[in-house]
This record gives sequence, structure tokens and C-alpha cells, in this order.
Amino acid sequence: MATDLSSLLSASKALTAHLSKPDLPSVNLSLDQIEAQSRRLVSRQAGPSDDSRANYLLAQARVDAPALANEIAHLNTATTFTPLQALQDTDTAGYLRHAHEQNLISTIEEARKETQEEFYRVLEEREQRDWEAKKRRVFEELGGRTNTGNKAVTELKKSYGGKNLLSASTGPAPTLQMQNKMMAYDRVVSRLNNSRLQGTSFPVVHALIEASLAINNDPRNLQMTQNFHVLAKITSEPPALPPMEHAGAHVLNAPLFERKYARVYLGDSESRDAVDLRKQIARGAREALEEQYWDVMERTIQARPMEARLGGDPSVANKVRAFVALRHYRNGEWEDRVELVASQPLWAKLFYMVRTGHAREALSEALKYQIQIDHREASFLSHFRNWVESPERRLPKPHRDQLHSIYNAHMLHSSTTDPFKLALYKLMGKIDPGRRSVAQVTVTTEDWLWFQLSMVDEEEHGGLRALTEVLLGYGERHFEGPKDGKRGVWAGVLLMCGQFERAVASLWEHQETEVEAVHLAIALAYHGLLRVPSRAETSDLTPLSLPPSGSPALSLSTLIWRYIRQFVKMDAKEALQYVYCVCLCADQPGGVGKEQVENAWELVRRIIVLANTGAAWEELVGGFRPDGTRFSGVIEQGAPLLKLDNLHDYNEQILSRAAKHSEDNDRAPEAIKLYNLAGDYTTVIACLAQALGNSITQPSGDEKARLIERTAADILRHYERTNRAVGKDRDAAIKLLRLREAMEAKESGRVELALEIIESTDLLPMDNDKAKMQRRAEEFRDLPESLQRNLQTFLTLTMDTLAALHQKIKNSMSPQATKQKSLDTLRTKARSIFVFAGALKYRMSADVYSYLARLDVEIAL
Repeated sequence: MATDLSSLLSASKALTAHLSKPDLPSVNLSLDQIEAQSRRLVSRQAGPSDDSRANYLLAQARVDAPALANEIAHLNTATTFTPLQALQDTDTAGYLRHAHEQNLISTIEEARKETQEEFYRVLEEREQRDWEAKKRRVFEELGGRTNTGNKAVTELKKSYGGKNLLSASTGPAPTLQMQNKMMAYDRVVSRLNNSRLQGTSFPVVHALIEASLAINNDPRNLQMTQNFHVLAKITSEPPALPPMEHAGAHVLNAPLFERKYARVYLGDSESRDAVDLRKQIARGAREALEEQYWDVMERTIQARPMEARLGGDPSVANKVRAFVALRHYRNGEWEDRVELVASQPLWAKLFYMVRTGHAREALSEALKYQIQIDHREASFLSHFRNWVESPERRLPKPHRDQLHSIYNAHMLHSSTTDPFKLALYKLMGKIDPGRRSVAQVTVTTEDWLWFQLSMVDEEEHGGLRALTEVLLGYGERHFEGPKDGKRGVWAGVLLMCGQFERAVASLWEHQETEVEAVHLAIALAYHGLLRVPSRAETSDLTPLSLPPSGSPALSLSTLIWRYIRQFVKMDAKEALQYVYCVCLCADQPGGVGKEQVENAWELVRRIIVLANTGAAWEELVGGFRPDGTRFSGVIEQGAPLLKLDNLHDYNEQILSRAAKHSEDNDRAPEAIKLYNLAGDYTTVIACLAQALGNSITQPSGDEKARLIERTAADILRHYERTNRAVGKDRDAAIKLLRLREAMEAKESGRVELALEIIESTDLLPMDNDKAKMQRRAEEFRDLPESLQRNLQTFLTLTMDTLAALHQKIKNSMSPQATKQKSLDTLRTKARSIFVFAGALKYRMSADVYSYLARLDVEIAL
């Protein structure tokens, strides 16, 4: 074997003899050394890689991965944005073209980055808003603040036994400041509903303005008053109704307010009437801003009377002159670019007159300087006159084209043109509506909004809807800063462009303006300018519904319920006044109006269930006088506002269903009274028997049980006189009341009276007649459930009474013969009770049967 190995080694060396080099030493290693070196080499290699497998797969697809990797590694990106062909130094056109292409690429990239950043910012804001809305919704339902701990939530759930918290809870109590605000506004709602019941109109928006002025001492809060003022102008609501000369004059002379705009607002948005409504919205908003600015102007002059130098002339032109001087005259000279005409800043005066709604006064002022104006702007006065006298402040197209030519030729690119003259030309000619501001003119948010509304043209450029898209693109952050503490500006902007539902929702999102949000929604609904969603589109998170296709809608019932939950238990009558307003939207088409009426009925039932009991509760739902006559409550008196036209519908939709809700919420006395008011006497008796059966075992001091018994006694007396609801349930209720009397007599030591009362019920056989006992046992199965359920109570009470009477007779000083006769009678009764209990043993627990057996033995001794 060794020889073979040696010859094999020699032969292997001979194979590589011609490759050997004399300068390299030979390496002689044993097999163990070779194996060790091999293992060492393997350990130095990197772990298995998928590159080879990937390269193999790519090679099958004729892709040379190593070559591509090599090209990428040696790629020179320095020349990425250089021209493919070198530009000559004199190739100006090529250079400009290349620079233009690079600017486009850079612009696209920057726009992409901005869009991406804006997308993620909006996404984060929306997620945060949705989370806050959901969190707020949850804690509203649980009746606590957002800092309520999990333990409190758990305890609250336990207290309601897992029932629906939406109908069983109320919100947290409002602060004192909030209460004062709510009280000021709820008087307006009550007056509104009184007018609706009388069939007369009511200036609800002006009433809300008065309420807001009464409570808003802080100037920052005057924005809410201004918002109501904007709505008053949009709706053309007069501040007061015509005086009443005789009984019917008020109704005949008053304008129709309620749902005046509903047909148009809820109808086709492309109709002629809808276009006219949008014009009215823009015009009303513009007029409100004009009146607001006039008020600012007068207050400015009053604050600086010495500088204004108004004198004894209270005319519009003189006040505007004083204001222009206060605003634009500094250190003995006028501001830059303010052009003087006849030593007067005429263009500024004319603009401010137009800005404050005094366009005709502006025309009169311009005519005083006709020669000077014609010398500078030859055609201005003719255009200005036509514009002022136009009903819609709109010039014919030839006139506007001429104004465009003058504007583009002499004003657009001039650095010295008076900005107020520029603004007047833009307004008259509706010039360049895309450029939405004028330097030194639109300096405030209100100025900017007024200018936009003045430029709106429903015939061109999209009208008010196009402006709405622009404003929605700006969003709330553009108009309300997070630190200025001023709320309501964004809601006012939305009102001015006809986004009424969004305006209410924007106020509702902030706790300090929730009260105004609710009352603004009611005013809008009264005038027919509020769109409500269908039940399927209503969200649990927010009252506002934004369908993918269609107009925004606001759930008025949801808004009102969340608002009144704060005081529904303590002031149910005021809460009811708000619920009446839900039915203002009853005329909305597509079945939505009917759903609103049903929502109002449901809210009324919730109020009945949640309201505190007592005289105020009976004033709410009605009741019976001591003589048995029925009197109506506040709800029934306002039934026409709930679209309940007859007593049958009122009883069915309100009283009977509220009674069922009360019964489900363990409020048996209220349920019984409600069934009784609804005339459902059979259900009254059944409910009475059930409630008495549940309360019979309660201690004598239990107030709830005593209330049920008093209610039952009153109703049963009345039913016996009128012979109503005759049957087993009424007999059962009477027997249960008698049983309670027996229990009270025994507890007070009057055991003879207790036994007499028990025997008068004729429920238990006591004469030891086995046939009669068997028959009674069989009849017991047919008795009402309330009696069967209390079998053990009957038997133990009777046996305890017999035992107490037995002990009393034994200890008495009566003659022995009389005493023995009485004891024998008691033994007979006790034996009859025990035998009867044996016949019904399957209905009793073993402990009760044993207890009865022990007492029977004691009495037999």
C-alpha cells in the first residue's frame, strides 16, 4: 500500500514538473495540514450571497448585471444637466432655451416637493382633527370632559348597566359664563316658537344680534355680532315687524320669513332663481361689510376729533374727507401715490364713499369736480354714473371693454397711478378678477373680502361659486391665527360666500363659539338656508356631512341634541324649545324632511325620559287633577311645531313610546303616568302590576317603591270609579297593594289586621279543604306573572303572621277555653298554608319550604 502511495506521489509531481519554477520553494503538506488550511480559508470567506443566484437569473434574460454595475459605478453625474451638444459662446438662443428648460425642471421639482409637503401636512391636520372629533364625541356620550380617566368611564358604564349611553346620559354642566350666554340666547328661541305657534313671522336674526350685544363686552367677541349682521343682510330681514294696528294687521302686513328661501336653496343650483339667490348673498354680504366699515369710520373720527376737524357738517362727504385725512395725511403731506384733484384726494374720497355704501353720494361728489376729472380721465364720470345707477353694479360689455383699454394703457404698469383710482376702475370694469388685491386699498381682511364680493359676476368667471373655491383653498388658518384669540372670522367668510353649513360647523369646532353655532343654525333653518343630510349620510363624529358629489349638509338634530344635553335634566322646557326647531327642515325633499320630524320626536322622548320628576315633569307632559280631569302639558301645547296634528298621533308618537323608553330605563312611575295620559289603560294596569310585583319585597323605607305604590293607588281608585281596564291585571294590582298593607300592619305589630287583610285577598286557602286547596293550586298557574313571582313572599308573610299571632295568643291572659279555640283555628290555617305550599313546592326554593315546615310545627305545638 505504501509503495502504491509513493508511486502515486511521484506520478503527480511529474505532471507539474514542467510548470515548476526554481525561484519558488515547494510546499510539502500532509493531509491534515491541507484540511486545516482549507478550513481556515473557508472561514475567511464572506457568508453566502444571493448575488450569484441573481446574476444567474438575470443572465438567463440576457442581462449582464456585472457590466451594468460597473457602468453605474463609473457614472459621471456632473454633466447630467449640460446640453447634449456643446453650446457655442455666441449661441444666445441655445443658451436661453437651455436655461428655460432648466428653470422648468427646477420649478416642477420644487412644486412636487411643496405639493408633497402640503399633502402630508394636510393629512396630519385631518387625522388630528378627526381624532379630536372622535374623542370629543366619545366623552360627550359618556357625559364627561376629555380629561376623564378610564376609571370614571368604567364606573359610568357600570352605573347604566351597559345600556345605551346616548339616551341615558347628559353632558357636563356649563360654566357660569356659558350659562349667562345660553340664557340670553334661549329667550330668543322661545320667542321664535311662540311666533310660529301664532302663525306670525319673527325677526330671529336681529333678536340674536341684540342678545349677542347684551353679552359680548369683549371687543374681540363682536365678530359674532357681525356674523349675525351679515346673515341679516343676506336674508333681507328687517329689524322690526310692521306695527299692529288691529288684531289681524300683524299677520297681514308681516313679511314671510319662515322657510322663505328653502325652495330655491334646496332646489336646482343652476336655475335662474338660484343665480338670483347667489347675487343676493353676495350683495347682502357686501352691504354688511359696508355698514361695518362706516361704523369703523365714525368711531375713528370720534376718537380723534381735533385732527378730524369735522366742524358742523355731518354729511357723508365731510366725514369721508376727515377720515381720509386721518388715514393718509402724515407730517404735512399726503401718502405716496395719493393723487390730488383740485387740492383734494378725490379718488380716495370717492373710493371710501363707495366702500361704505354711499355710491350715490360719491357720484354727487364727483360731479362737483367734473371739469377737473374730465381733464384727467375724460370718460370716467360717464362710466361711473352708469355703474352707480346700475341695479347690479354691472356695466354693459362695450363699456367694460373701454375701461379695460384705459386700465391696460395708462394704469396697469404705471408706478405713480393713484391706487384708489386703480381700484375704482377695477370695480367698474370687473377688470382682472384673478388679481384679488390692490396695494394700499385692500389692507384688511374685511377690505379684501368686500373687494372680492364687489368683483363677483354671476354671468362670468364662475361668480360666487368660483370665489368660494378660492376661499376654501385658503382655509381657516389664513383668516384665523391660532394665537390671536379671535374666533368667528372664518365663519363670517363662509357666510359671505353662501357656505352656511360649513360656517356653523366651523363655529361648533371651538368650545367658546358652540352657543353661537347652534343659534346660527336655527336662524338659517328658519329662513330656509340650511341643508340637512339624510339619516344614512349623518355622521356620528361631526354634524357636517360632505358627500363626494353634492352640497354640504348639517345635521341640525345632532347639533341641537349635543347642545341641550347640558341642561336637559334641569331645564327640560327650554330644551324642548330647541327640539321644536328641528322640524323647521320638515319640508326638505327626498324623504329627508320626514326623517327630521322623526328625529324631533325621538329627541322629545329622550327629554321626557331624562327630565327630573316632580311638578315640572308633569308640567312638561301633562297629568290628571284630583277630580280625574286631564290637563295638557307643554309638549302637547307645542304639538303643531312637531307636526302632530291630532291627539292620536301625539299619544302614539310621543307619550306611548316615551313610556316604553321610561320602562326600559327603570322609571316605572313615569312610564305608568305616560301610558295613562296616552289612554292606554290596559297597558297602565299591566305596567302597574309588574312594577308592584318588582317593588313588593323592597324595604318599607324605599322611596321609589313608595312612589310606585302611591301612583298605583291613585290610578286604581280612578279606574274603579270609571270602570276601566277590568280584568286579571287590575285584580292583581289591587291584591299586591293589599299585600303591602298587610306587610306594614305586621311590621307595626298589628298582626290581627295583617291576617285580616291577607284573608281578604282570597289568594291562599285557609280552611283545610283539600279539594279546594288543589283547585287553588291549579288556578294559581293562571294568575298574572306578578302574583306568581311573589308566591314565596305571600306564603312566608302569612306564616309569619300566623306564628306571631300564635305567640301573642299563648302569652295572653284570655280564658283557657277561648285561648285554645283560637290556637286551634291558627293551627288549621297554618296546616292549610303548608299543604298548599306543598302542592306548589316546585315553584319554591328548598329553604323557603323548610322555613314554612318549621313554623307549621311551632304553631302545631
